[in-house]
Amino acid sequence: MSPALHPLLVELLVCPEDKGPLWYFESEGILYNPRLRRRYLVRDGIPVLLVDEAEGVDDAEAERLEALHAAGSVLETGTPPTAGP
Repeated sequence: MSPALHPLLVELLVCPEDKGPLWYFESEGILYNPRLRRRYLVRDGIPVLLVDEAEGVDDAEAERLEALHAAGSVLETGTPPTAGP
């Protein structure tokens, strides 16, 4: 497993292609763009955000990742964390 991304980096990262937020699956070492159905690897704690190296995902994998996201198991990048009350 790759080291976790720094929280500030998670806040700043966006997809290099559509500039939208990504879903960060820390346990799998990937960043996922649900709009384009592409995943980017995180190698040794460094996100590889190169469009040419992105991996497309099939329907079954997209559904699996969406289910994990719906269960609250992932962080969304490109947005500051919400402050508690």
